[in-house]
Amino acid sequence: MDPISTQQPIPVRDLLPALLLMTFLLLAVYLVQFDNGAISQSGSFLHELMHDGRHLLGVPCH
Repeated sequence: MDPISTQQPIPVRDLLPALLLMTFLLLAVYLVQFDNGAISQSGSFLHELMHDGRHLLGVPCH
């Protein structure tokens, strides 16, 4: 038998932790790189944290 034809698809419940982690990481990348204060206006600490994160990642912000 061909080994490719005997492979089973991965159940969604086994992929759920990886999908949740990927969603969280994409949200974090958005907040750090593209937010520019739209969400992080609620306080100066969060704004400065995102600003420093941009500099740490080498993303130009000003």
